[in-house]
Amino acid sequence: MAKLRIIFENGEPERTIDFDPAAAPFQHDGKPGSILDVLLGHGVHLEHACGGNCACTTCHVIVKQGYEKLEEASEQEEDLLDRAPGLTPRSRLGCQAVLEDADAEYVIVVPRFTINQVSEGRG
Repeated sequence: MAKLRIIFENGEPERTIDFDPAAAPFQHDGKPGSILDVLLGHGVHLEHACGGNCACTTCHVIVKQGYEKLEEASEQEEDLLDRAPGLTPRSRLGCQAVLEDADAEYVIVVPRFTINQVSEGRG
């Protein structure tokens, strides 16, 4: 079983999900087995204004552990990430970053702000 630990910058309590990547898809948004798919399928909300279609940056996450186990980001994903608030070298779009390694432990940070929150003046 893979393990995904989620740290929320907005102060929500951390969550940990144990899952079998072979059981993907867990939901219908994002690539099957993506961070977005795993979170939604286990009852954890992650913004995804475009429905997980790699057309916005609202599902931006920072992969603190397990980054090297992800396939490389596509050019489309990298172009979108350039617009994400709080971009880091370990940033990924949750809808595109697929968690395939059944023995891996992943740790992600969900940033406090997304484009939606910044443009709407929330935060």
